[in-house]
Amino acid sequence: MAAQPASFRVYNTRTRRTEDFEPIVPNCVGLYVCGMTVYADTHIGHARAMIIFDAFVRYLRHRGWKVKFVRNFTDIDDKIIREAAKTGEEPIELAQRFIDRFHEEMAMLGLKPPDAEPRVSTSIDEIVSMTARLVEKGHAYPAEGSVWFSVPSNPNYGALSHQKVEELRSEDLGEKRHPADFALWKAAKPGEPAWESPWGPGRPGWHIECSAMAEKELGETIDIHGGGLDLVFPHHENEVAQSECVHGKRYANVWMHNGLLVMESGEKMGKSMGNAIAIRKLLEAYPSEAIRLYHLQDHYRSAVPWKGVRSLDESLGKLGRLYEAREVAESMKGEEDADKVAEALGADALKVLELARGFDEAFYAALDNDFNTSQALGHALEIARAINRLSNHKKAQRRAGPVVAPALTALGRLSESLGLLTLSSEEFQAEIKAKRLPVLGITVEQVEGLLEERTSARGDKNWARADAIRDELEQHSIVVMDRPHGSEWRVRLGSLDA
Repeated sequence: MAAQPASFRVYNTRTRRTEDFEPIVPNCVGLYVCGMTVYADTHIGHARAMIIFDAFVRYLRHRGWKVKFVRNFTDIDDKIIREAAKTGEEPIELAQRFIDRFHEEMAMLGLKPPDAEPRVSTSIDEIVSMTARLVEKGHAYPAEGSVWFSVPSNPNYGALSHQKVEELRSEDLGEKRHPADFALWKAAKPGEPAWESPWGPGRPGWHIECSAMAEKELGETIDIHGGGLDLVFPHHENEVAQSECVHGKRYANVWMHNGLLVMESGEKMGKSMGNAIAIRKLLEAYPSEAIRLYHLQDHYRSAVPWKGVRSLDESLGKLGRLYEAREVAESMKGEEDADKVAEALGADALKVLELARGFDEAFYAALDNDFNTSQALGHALEIARAINRLSNHKKAQRRAGPVVAPALTALGRLSESLGLLTLSSEEFQAEIKAKRLPVLGITVEQVEGLLEERTSARGDKNWARADAIRDELEQHSIVVMDRPHGSEWRVRLGSLDA
């Protein structure tokens, strides 16, 4: 018999409680996450939901769950139509162009593709069918070629967002019967994409698309529905209303919302705000894992401050510390009993052994309790600091191998479960040099040339010139390490207290 997957708890936005997860199908998780409206490049704020749910899916599979991960594309929408009018493209063609770019960018970030990526333009039949069923059941009404959901027909409206229907207002009711009513189907306008329907040509409203695509891919009730906190109202509230009125049953058992990335001023990052920073541009200057760590170092429900590139400098410093600790541990030798060696080396070695042996319990306890990546990464960074302290002992290099072996296993969990430390030390250093040196205003050739000059100066006992070259490189955040076989160099990462 196959082993049971590990149980976990997750905060449910609908109940405002952290709950034990109970799957609909044993050992399986059906996860639907609202994806991109594709009319512009992905920015660092968008990346938050993408990275969090990619890591969540990796972790669930690591813990033995079978996961069907569905993330949609909205490829027809008012914003897409407006942008296409500016560029002279057909809206669907513009959307496809940005879908292609999105796929490239997610691959650059190291994300695994979802199991299904439905899109609005290929789900029209399902959307029309669900809209027709809502009309038949008295929860929606046609008006002048459009179809509106009747919010008063659903007494449970507001259960997710805790909005009160009587407090919702609209300046212009137009075709609507109630201020809170929302469009399921929009009548065609000249020059806009349109599809045939029982109510005439038109296109879907925003909210109905996810209800229809979730039903197609995961059934009438799904295990977990995810997305950004800004989608709770009205988008997710309206999804709940549509799906539960059609099926007469719970739409999603768990609602899992990530906090947003916010500017230091407190405003949300967004293209409409004029403060969006394209993820592609950041990937030119930072390793993808630094961006990943930036989003995972805080709890997924937290609002994350964006302090400009200082934010990524800090996360890169932490990432570098993890890679350094792994590299140092891998270089340590020795074949004696771990406990015996730790006793001989003293408190720092004993600490490494203690942290490593307790790591799995602490690491998994954090992630199984509302996916607390912040706490889990804290345990990993604690081990990294302990390894780096141990490396300062003279005898550690030739004796501490058995002591750090369980610590290496512990750090390996980051790759398996969260998508961090996935590179070899050589690959990581190569990526750092390729991406950070242009930012620092120096090339590999220039660094190597200065090091050759420094070696000659040292050979001539011109210590002043050798020191001056070291200082010059230090100004470019280049650290020189003199070894018995010659000098090596690396890029200094982040701040010392990162």
